[in-house]
Amino acid sequence: MKTQFSLRLYNFVFTLLLMLVAFFLVQAALAQAASSVTVSVVPSASSPVLGETFVVNITINNVQNLYGLDIALRWNASVLQALSVNSRLGVESHSDGVLHEQLPNSPIEIIEETLSPTTGEYHIVATSVNPAPSFSGSGNVAIITFNVTGLGQTALELESELADYPAAGEPANLIEHTTVDGSVNVIPEFGVLAVALLLVLATAVVALSKKRLQSPPQTA
Repeated sequence: MKTQFSLRLYNFVFTLLLMLVAFFLVQAALAQAASSVTVSVVPSASSPVLGETFVVNITINNVQNLYGLDIALRWNASVLQALSVNSRLGVESHSDGVLHEQLPNSPIEIIEETLSPTTGEYHIVATSVNPAPSFSGSGNVAIITFNVTGLGQTALELESELADYPAAGEPANLIEHTTVDGSVNVIPEFGVLAVALLLVLATAVVALSKKRLQSPPQTA
């Protein structure tokens, strides 16, 4: 009797341990999946020359069941001037974009889209419209063209919320993700020329040194 009780207790404890291990493995898998979803600035680092024009993408990676988004990008307006924004929402119209649209009756609903060159901010709030399906995968939200107007460094700071496809009568759930900011380090135009001149000068000095070393010593 005692042996049977001990065996049952052992089986119960063993089963409980298996359930706990399975639970933690599932939670770890979910956390890993969530952490792989990113909203990022691409390229993450840029080194343009003063006066140069360049572009950056706001990109969503590895998302599942995306239906709405609220994304803001901020920068130092004394260093960069935003010239234009090319929205990439609606993969039926933009193969490199995000969110689905169902034309002609259910296009992407742009709730807000503002570009403020003076304060250094771009903000977009948008959602797909039923019966368009949810979006899964990776793509661009927008492509922003900048002109470098000042020297120095500036971060390209992201703030974002992603929402999934809501069940009938239920509010949408936020999608866990990480943001990857960008940075810009402006190189003075004369700095490139100065580096080139220094390289030429260094090469000339090395050549002269070798010539002197190879010349035979003069005798009196």
